[in-house]
Amino acid sequence: MAGKYARVTAVLMLAALLAAGASPCSGTAAPFEYMPLVRIPRYYNLMEEGKRPAVRSQGDLETCWAISACSAIESDLLPEEPHLFSPDHMSLQNGYISGQEDGGDYYMIMSYLADWKGPVEEAEDPYADGLSSDGLTASIHVQDIRLLRGMSRRRIMQMILTYGAAQSSLSMDRMRTDSDEYHYYNEDTAAYYDPFVEELNHDIVILGWDDAYPRENFRIRPQQDGAWICQNTWGEDFGENGIFYVSYEDRNLFRKGGLVYGPVTQAYSGERVYEQDSLGWLGRQGYGQSSCWFAGVFEAGRSESVTGIGFYTTGPYTAYRICLIPEFKEEADLASAAGAQESGSGARVLAAGQIAAAGFHTIQIPQEIILREGQTYAVAVWISTPAERLPVAVEVAKDRYTQSVSTQGRQTWLSRTGKHWENTQEKYATNVCMKVFTAQHEVIVGKD
Repeated sequence: MAGKYARVTAVLMLAALLAAGASPCSGTAAPFEYMPLVRIPRYYNLMEEGKRPAVRSQGDLETCWAISACSAIESDLLPEEPHLFSPDHMSLQNGYISGQEDGGDYYMIMSYLADWKGPVEEAEDPYADGLSSDGLTASIHVQDIRLLRGMSRRRIMQMILTYGAAQSSLSMDRMRTDSDEYHYYNEDTAAYYDPFVEELNHDIVILGWDDAYPRENFRIRPQQDGAWICQNTWGEDFGENGIFYVSYEDRNLFRKGGLVYGPVTQAYSGERVYEQDSLGWLGRQGYGQSSCWFAGVFEAGRSESVTGIGFYTTGPYTAYRICLIPEFKEEADLASAAGAQESGSGARVLAAGQIAAAGFHTIQIPQEIILREGQTYAVAVWISTPAERLPVAVEVAKDRYTQSVSTQGRQTWLSRTGKHWENTQEKYATNVCMKVFTAQHEVIVGKD
């Protein structure tokens, strides 16, 4: 985001925060998440920074999406922390009623990572053995997952420069690329260009770009030079040891966006996630306007401290305000969130700010918020997402893959203004998507 539009958007978001009673400096999150203004080089290649992940082959399984997600996260951690994550675990332990023959999508990936189901190491859950053990724990936590939907080429480049490798979808079929008659892939130069809008059926990892990549390298010549540097999931025998080049003018790559991941943090014992949505963002709710409130009710399972609050943004430039209601007994208690202060014994503002991209986000809460075992509390979030009229991400059973969704034992709420609230389980059979991340609170007992 740059120029006049950036300034106007910032002013609008600031006005929205102030109108809702939120201080731009409330909590500890930055009030606005700007993309840094960086020069976009004509050539950029993460492989030259030691960030090339291992090349893998999906074989006969429809797991390109899971392999690409694991590879992108592995790239983010290289070269300091080499990992090999398990696509088997991501594709079999994500909570959806699906198998490795069904494929997957960005929302499955976000749900799996946001709920700390994974990723786990490949050594714990080897690929393509038809097995995946229960009870494995994530070795790292992906704090944020940003959707590239609707972004320009330069903005996507900026995202890669800032956050690392990207994952996206294109229209590509192994049976066709192996055919001499296939007009979109040039095997001699490992160059791919599809000039037609087609079904998206394959995920890859984008490691960089080259503005000067010759258009003559493609079997069908695009109008201009330039290509994305990509890694496939078809093993080292494809392309240049797994690497190939996709024209900037390809009609399908990034057509429906993609994902970038990070920051990524180490997983530690004693951390816990409380969630109201086991399958994540499956639908949207709201009141036909860009802003509203949503809330979740939780019970502390031990003496613990709140380290972060996780939720989805359904569009870019979402302003938010997160409030804690430390004692929840009934709907009326939620109304206190609208008048929450930054300190005190009642409802408290934990953080406020703006998030630039749609996706899943973890807002860190470094201030000390201690919960006692058995304490029932609520977290309420006010959001405003320009151009969205149903800004709240919700979980709902909508097809054969999501029939495991349950509203039993969950308690989430929606409100137009924060004064009167609707229980979403009772009224809509939905669960608002929200996470609370905690760490065990050690009570030290000393002697007088």
